[in-house]
Amino acid sequence: MIIEKKKLKNGFELPVFGFGTWGMGGRDKINPENDDKADIAAIRTAIEMGVIHIDTSAWYAEGHCEEIVGEAIKKYAREEILLTTKVPPMKLHYKDIINSAKESLSRLGTEYIDIYVIHNPNPFIDIRESMEAFDYLIDKKIIKNIGLSNFNVGQFTEAQKSTDNHIVCNHLHYNLKHRGPFSDGTIGYCQENDIIIVAWRPTQKGFFGCNNIDILNKMSQKYEKTPIQIAINWLISQKNMVTIPKSRNIEHFKENLGALGWKMEKSDIDILQNEFPGTVDIVENTTLAKLIQP
Repeated sequence: MIIEKKKLKNGFELPVFGFGTWGMGGRDKINPENDDKADIAAIRTAIEMGVIHIDTSAWYAEGHCEEIVGEAIKKYAREEILLTTKVPPMKLHYKDIINSAKESLSRLGTEYIDIYVIHNPNPFIDIRESMEAFDYLIDKKIIKNIGLSNFNVGQFTEAQKSTDNHIVCNHLHYNLKHRGPFSDGTIGYCQENDIIIVAWRPTQKGFFGCNNIDILNKMSQKYEKTPIQIAINWLISQKNMVTIPKSRNIEHFKENLGALGWKMEKSDIDILQNEFPGTVDIVENTTLAKLIQP
């Protein structure tokens, strides 16, 4: 399957549909009972079906998730895979970023990272110091592109002012229900400034498929698609927006892929934007604040 890509003015491209790996190998800690082989098989199934963008993080399962990804992708030509990983917000000092990147390379079994992302902003570390390290990694060809995650407009602007390289993406928790990044202007800022939005948790942990939501049911009937497919298609129909759902279950994964290759009418995209019930407009980072506070 050939997956459509969104392209920036500098030529950077990202497929509208990637594969997220949060929870593989464990969550914030390694889960010794995790079925690593099943996770590896799920990633390889995604790749075989045309999904080349694989998203992971050094923060997932204490780096073990990167090891799982590394094992999964080693049977493929490296240039065929578009690999994103992230540096935790606790490691945003200059030397920590460089060391973390090198550790990620080792766990992933690769010589370079396509997109290296700050997993969350850290108000206790000067972003100028962090961006200096990212510029070094670009110069040394350890990474190809810089990305951010969960940065609002002010935070993103400061980061961009602190680097000579164009920051290509911002990972945001955004979907039909969770509208915080739209309400605070971050979505519009990214769309206006040639930045790709990587929408994480696009199905809100399956919420849209498990609840009888009238507006989704009507769209499903009209397009002969499932509510999950409607929710994902709504995201990728928007300017500069892609997504990275995760599924170990092959049937769920195939359902997610069914969101591709067709388009909703603009009027229906607007209806979902304006009339979806129970939207949440708050961006919460209280747990994160406790983790990164010195």
